[in-house]
Amino acid sequence: MDLVLFDLDNTLLAGDSDFAWAEFLIGKGVLDREVYETRNIAFYEQYKAGTLDIFEFLDFQLAPLARHERTQLDAWHAEFMTVSIRPMITAQARALVEKHRADGALLAIVTATNSFVTGPIAREFGIPHLVATIAAQERGAFTGKPRGMPAFKAGKIERVERWLETLGLHSGSFARRWFYSDSHNDLPLLATVTHPVAVDPDETLREHARLHAWPVISLR
Repeated sequence: MDLVLFDLDNTLLAGDSDFAWAEFLIGKGVLDREVYETRNIAFYEQYKAGTLDIFEFLDFQLAPLARHERTQLDAWHAEFMTVSIRPMITAQARALVEKHRADGALLAIVTATNSFVTGPIAREFGIPHLVATIAAQERGAFTGKPRGMPAFKAGKIERVERWLETLGLHSGSFARRWFYSDSHNDLPLLATVTHPVAVDPDETLREHARLHAWPVISLR
């Protein structure tokens, strides 16, 4: 059995769910445009540049979850899936997932974006496992803080190994391990698999892929 890991934002999605969720809440009037839009854009640029402070960002990203009832958040997210996420899912992305599923691989999305935003997206793809930054909850309400290690940069390696442990497995259990990503932020995990694939990559990852003869594909 193969292990196949997919980054989500700008990989399986033709866009960024993290950025889009904040923009969605701004559009709904839930977040103040003047305050949040500038910060949302700034954090996204830091992510692309590789300079993002993940804990500073998570304080920004998760705080709105703690201010609203879960039923309201779930209703907003259902609308978000319709207006923002499904238009980002290409036929090529769905076909890639289905190819690996048909081959009998163990599939997971591995993403820095929090589990509240990404859980329904993983289910939309029919991918049974999600390794994401965990949005902490107490008695069913979000705390506005992450729980445990964020699934970001080298943290993705640790989180994948901890997930595999819960299945009685480890990375060495698989002769072939795939990871699809668009971002140079994922170079630590890409370097650990047998089949790294750059998907619509940023310039840094594209050059790294060229130097190491990694496949480069597009799902757009």
